[in-house]
Amino acid sequence: MTTTDPSPRALFNRSVLPVTPSEAGPVDHECEVLVVGCGAAGAAAALEAHAAGASVTVLEGASGPGGSAALSGGEIYLGGGTATQRAAGITDDTAEDMARFLTMALGPDADEDKIADYSAGAVEHHDWLVRHGVPFKPTIWDEPTWVPPTDDGLMWMGETAHPFAAAATPAPRGHRVTADGFGGKVLMAVLTEAIENTGEIRVDTDTTALRLVVDQGRVCGVIARRFGEELHYRAPAVVITTGGFVDNDAMLAEHAPALLGLGKNSDGRDDGRGIVMAQAAGAAIRRTSTGQIGISTLPGYMARGIVVDQRGNRFINEDVYPGLVGIAAHRNHGLKVWVVLDEQAYEEVPEEQRWGLQPTLVAETLAELETEMGVPAGALEHTVTAYNRHAEAGEDPQFHKSARWLRPLRSPFAAIDVRRGFAPPERGSDGAGGAAVFTLGGLRTDTHGRVLDLDGRPLAGLYAAGRAASELHGGGYISGTSLGPGTFFGRRAGRRAADEV
Repeated sequence: MTTTDPSPRALFNRSVLPVTPSEAGPVDHECEVLVVGCGAAGAAAALEAHAAGASVTVLEGASGPGGSAALSGGEIYLGGGTATQRAAGITDDTAEDMARFLTMALGPDADEDKIADYSAGAVEHHDWLVRHGVPFKPTIWDEPTWVPPTDDGLMWMGETAHPFAAAATPAPRGHRVTADGFGGKVLMAVLTEAIENTGEIRVDTDTTALRLVVDQGRVCGVIARRFGEELHYRAPAVVITTGGFVDNDAMLAEHAPALLGLGKNSDGRDDGRGIVMAQAAGAAIRRTSTGQIGISTLPGYMARGIVVDQRGNRFINEDVYPGLVGIAAHRNHGLKVWVVLDEQAYEEVPEEQRWGLQPTLVAETLAELETEMGVPAGALEHTVTAYNRHAEAGEDPQFHKSARWLRPLRSPFAAIDVRRGFAPPERGSDGAGGAAVFTLGGLRTDTHGRVLDLDGRPLAGLYAAGRAASELHGGGYISGTSLGPGTFFGRRAGRRAADEV
């Protein structure tokens, strides 16, 4: 079996081309559904396949389950009237409003079929998570933030901001796993315990998938490596949940070069191998140039101040979901942007919510500040003067920021250079290059998690979910639309794989 690829353009130092059963050699282990990757999507796929009656084995390259999901904030985007929403007094949310918001916020070119399917199933998915022990506290955090400093279980994700509020009735749909700090570790601890409690799902750690086994067009297993030994896992259904490819610079250069040089938001193992293995077997890919841009500043500062480009101009309403600010700042301004605020805005953000982020520059006058920032003379003064005039009347005719956050900015002034970055108090990003990113595109799948080929037909025996697949996203991102759809479509993939077996 060929194990190396001499091509200078190879993404990996070993071939990812599929092998036949005869080339794969003797079978070392056999099951009905083989899940590759044990993050949130993989855990959900394994649990659902087992519930459907299949024998399940999970391969995990690390020494334990978790993946990038365990390092996340733990937000899961759910709505339509979940039990957590109702207990918190949110009684009028609908699946239709959730779908309208997501279609706008995750666009352009968001996957409307998957969004509609996910929104319609969000209440049931919430209940599935709760049945497996995932905790959500029915209280609402009502400030702009990346991750609440409390254990509140609901948070806003920009639903009240322009232009979304006019298109879909706002409701807090960010379901945050109850935790001290980031909630991803709690989510994965709960799902891992649920897997262990079955007593039947086998999890092989320190085991990295290398290539698919394909027999006359049907995926029927995986070649994997554990401690230098190659193993042949045979299964009539394989579910790929290996994450994205932000940790593979060669793959980023091929598909998403704009993300190179930025901080990476992952567990360090998102190398895209699962995606490429499936491509080598004939899978189509979708939206691989897209990514989440976690801008390196605080939402509480942005909402209370203004965000300007290198010319001193505003370019977005600062109360939208901060990831959308990051996408606009990166796509149109190369992250050469500043958050401008005054002393009152800074002081209004409690110290425990500042994550240690201090202003880059401080000045008594706007003229001094714009000189230090390097923006054209008079540009920032013009921007702030116009902003203040309308803020006095509680209006923002340029970008329609909510009146809640409108207030004239007064001396002394400060500016935060986003490119300087900052480190959250818990594992999240290093802020390199002004943002921490992860990829969103991947394998093209249908709403059942089946991987599709270039003709749009399912590849027999192959499924995918999570960031290894292209789920809901077009050009936008909202927190919770990785863990939520990842576990939702992971369940779909696991169940469909079990049913077809």
